[in-house]
Amino acid sequence: MSAPAGGADVAKLSPSDLTFLWEECQRCFWLKARGVLRRPSAPFPKIFTRLDQQTKDFYFGKSTSEISPDLPPGRVAFGDRWVRSGVINVPDLDTPVAIVGRIDTALAFDEGSFGIIDFKTSEPKPEHVLFYGRQLHAYALATERPAVGALKLSPVTKLGLLCIEPVAMIGAADRVAYAGQAHFLEIERDDDAFLAFLAQVLFVLSRPEPPDASPNCSYCRYLAAGSLVLLTGMYQP
Repeated sequence: MSAPAGGADVAKLSPSDLTFLWEECQRCFWLKARGVLRRPSAPFPKIFTRLDQQTKDFYFGKSTSEISPDLPPGRVAFGDRWVRSGVINVPDLDTPVAIVGRIDTALAFDEGSFGIIDFKTSEPKPEHVLFYGRQLHAYALATERPAVGALKLSPVTKLGLLCIEPVAMIGAADRVAYAGQAHFLEIERDDDAFLAFLAQVLFVLSRPEPPDASPNCSYCRYLAAGSLVLLTGMYQP
């Protein structure tokens, strides 16, 4: 964690880490957020990057009604923009938070508000709402309370996931395509619940030593096998 002007420590957090790394292993999360050790990034298959970009290109500029008829009138405005919040104070805690990440896609509604959504090539599942809701809430707070010069979207009134589920293959010979069924999962905005989650995160980060590794964390198993002595000398409780 870094120190801003004024002396108080600010926890700089990534929305994707709040979603994926936190669930995978809180020890790895602690080590990265405290600036001790960053887990190497796993290779991401190129095919998923291409699918994601094609989805964004297809929906860019389209009416929000093509995402979901339940959304307010508007359009798909842009995607892949970096966001950086100013200092966010979590109630009853001394450590403020700053959020830095990159939104997937922004919607601009005709009445002046905004939406933030993610595209997913997957079957829609109810558990996605809670899991990805953390990431989307972090983006919403970051764009409503931006740092100087950072992207501002305010107010953010809608959050959601557009899940494209492949259901059939169409075409002939060497020209084929997957047909997908689109499902929009709206995520209800609940800043109180998200700030309560951030309070839990900050409590873990405030501990002088990292929490126990997740039993399923292969990276921590690797460290335990040969690097634990080196690791314990890299941070100061």
